[in-house]
Amino acid sequence: MRTYAKPVAAVTGALVLAATLTACGGSSDASTEKVVTVYSADGLKGEAGDGWYDKVFADFEKQTGIKVKYVEGGSGEMVQRALREKSNTQADVLVTLPPFIQQAGSKGLLQSYEPKGADQVDGADKSDDGTWTSVVNNYFGFVHNKKELPAAPKTWEELLDAKYKDKLQYSTPGVAGDGTAVLIKAMHDFGGKEPAMEYLKKLQANNVGPSSSTSKLAPKVDKGELLVANGDVQMNFAQAKSMPNLGIWFPAKDGGKPTTFALPYAAGLVNKAPHTENGKKLLDFMLSEGAQREVSAIGGGFPARKDVKTTDANAIELAKLMNGVEVFEPDWADIDKNLAAYVDAWKSATGS
Repeated sequence: MRTYAKPVAAVTGALVLAATLTACGGSSDASTEKVVTVYSADGLKGEAGDGWYDKVFADFEKQTGIKVKYVEGGSGEMVQRALREKSNTQADVLVTLPPFIQQAGSKGLLQSYEPKGADQVDGADKSDDGTWTSVVNNYFGFVHNKKELPAAPKTWEELLDAKYKDKLQYSTPGVAGDGTAVLIKAMHDFGGKEPAMEYLKKLQANNVGPSSSTSKLAPKVDKGELLVANGDVQMNFAQAKSMPNLGIWFPAKDGGKPTTFALPYAAGLVNKAPHTENGKKLLDFMLSEGAQREVSAIGGGFPARKDVKTTDANAIELAKLMNGVEVFEPDWADIDKNLAAYVDAWKSATGS
């Protein structure tokens, strides 16, 4: 069983990319441009420009003169976009949650590059072939509205109660990383695919419906439109600073312990990236001691580097949050191989 990691830093000064990218994939001119394009899962950029990405990207641009262009979406969405652009690559760095970073690697979207400091990242949090490395550690979780629901539910089974009808939502498995995490945790907690799908079929009676992005659910919970939604510790902890009604919790199977698993933000250098050298520099910067030290204080997450010990107020609060929660390690190779089948089983069970 893994021990939990430490907290993440926030970013000030957002650098957002509009839908249109002008860099030509792989062109000789592009290689000299002072720009780097990041495709990333949501969660590390602050709603008000105060997230870990905002701070790190601004510091990186100031130090190197390289402008960060940023495209955000669900983990699966970002991988699919990179896949569509494979013949005319636009992204330099891809950041997604598991199992989508493994999927990106297996589809040939990533090239091998081990950033400086990667030797301080646990083996389970980086690939064996050097195609990706975690830059921010994180854990899967749920949120509840503390005002309408002062005591968080304790079990999965409680969520079947009629009071959650149209007041519960989770992001779409196969599209969002945290949505896929619902499947992974349910299969672990219920002891396999079939009992997990049986449960999720029952839960569908209360589910509002699909959502491609998990980050959009927390504001609904904070406002009371939803009582419960899925999320992850880093993103929800950061959001809670401006959403006072958010509470983080971890479901248990009736009679069992609350569980979670590591769901790190993993970054890789895109194969045939138009700005490969700039991509390498950004990966090095994100794993630098300075950037890692800010992961908890600014971003509300956990440093990926083992040698970075954080003792800020957020780090202490995060440690308390994880106390008593059992952390399991999924079989990522199995999930990468069978993800489509698991998603199909979920669609069949829920009628989605």
